[in-house]
Amino acid sequence: MQRVLVAGSSGSGKSTLAAELSRRLGLPYVELDSLFHGPGWVPRPRFLDDVRAVAAGHRWVSEWQYPEARPLLLARADTLIWLDFPRRHSVMHRVLRRSFRLAAFRTPMFNGNTERFRDWLNPEHPIRWAWSTHHQVRANVLAAVEQRPDLTVIRLGSPGQVRRWLRSVGRS
Repeated sequence: MQRVLVAGSSGSGKSTLAAELSRRLGLPYVELDSLFHGPGWVPRPRFLDDVRAVAAGHRWVSEWQYPEARPLLLARADTLIWLDFPRRHSVMHRVLRRSFRLAAFRTPMFNGNTERFRDWLNPEHPIRWAWSTHHQVRANVLAAVEQRPDLTVIRLGSPGQVRRWLRSVGRS
């Protein structure tokens, strides 16, 4: 594993797993949300240029999200880890808990942005996004497998499977 993508719906733990893989494998971790969101949640104009630079690298781990970025990263990835969790119990529980914590404590995120409870009304808020796009992740992964039959795909269906799989991954 030298160029690793972590796929899953919002709230599945993509960033958490990518950061842990970075630590264990000694791979640079690039958080796509921090490349995408500028101050005030405004999309950064250099996002795709930054993604191209990441993809061109020899070693990295990142999340597989943002439709414009997916093909750039997929073309260079050697491994795709698919967090294929059930929507209702695993994903929604996680994204609700995370969003509540971020809004309640006004925890700074990407480029100083913070979440507020009123943001939950936005159709693109992670809670609503996780619910409405969960089914699309499967279609995206299956299309990637068809496009890249050489790609190593590791499908993990629960947080417990992730923990068990991580035990087999080297530590740096």
